[in-house]
Amino acid sequence: MSRYLSASQAQLFYDRFGSRQDAQGFYEDAALAALAAHLDCADATRVFELGCGTGRFAEMLLTGYLPHDAHYAACDLSQTMVGLARTRLGRFGDRVQVWQAGASASFPAQPAAYDLVLSTYVLDLLAPGDIARVLAQAARCLRPGGQLGLVSLTRGPGLFSGLVSRLWGAIAALRPGLVGGCRPVVLARYLDAATWQIIHDSTVTSWLIPSEVLVALRREGNQKEHPRP
Repeated sequence: MSRYLSASQAQLFYDRFGSRQDAQGFYEDAALAALAAHLDCADATRVFELGCGTGRFAEMLLTGYLPHDAHYAACDLSQTMVGLARTRLGRFGDRVQVWQAGASASFPAQPAAYDLVLSTYVLDLLAPGDIARVLAQAARCLRPGGQLGLVSLTRGPGLFSGLVSRLWGAIAALRPGLVGGCRPVVLARYLDAATWQIIHDSTVTSWLIPSEVLVALRREGNQKEHPRP
């Protein structure tokens, strides 16, 4: 049995999960707020989000952080999530574009087209090789000096949060479908120092559930990504 959900399994799970995704705000909201606070959004007029879910984080950024002329592109594997995000973000008009991603989670084709690339609670669904491929695509799409903002489940830093994260990881390894494929990961291990300059990396724990919040800048030059052991 695979430890990771296939793209079709993940799509089916989140199509069914739908708007209940927002109920996870009891542990996600603090981490998303921390990410927003550590991003430099003042000049980010071109933004792409991989795995936008219901559009909750996009709405937060468009409402309170990004410039009024910022354009926000986003995709999600789930058709249900795409529909919810389009409804939620409809008031922003043609500043926002949301589409359904294919199984390969392909990024937009234009290189160096974005000031900011985001992905929250997505990479912790993916196998290590797929995480590396996503980060390589993020590097391709970001302009030099552009920001990468990530959030994922991670290992707990304290006794009780550590127990929670180990239990979550054990369930994910045995029955990934029970937790939507999510598992604790350490994002910083996947960022190659030749490609990324990490400027913020912290753990935010809410209701004993720990999340890693990471912001990195895309360096000039080498854009290859390799997961570290």
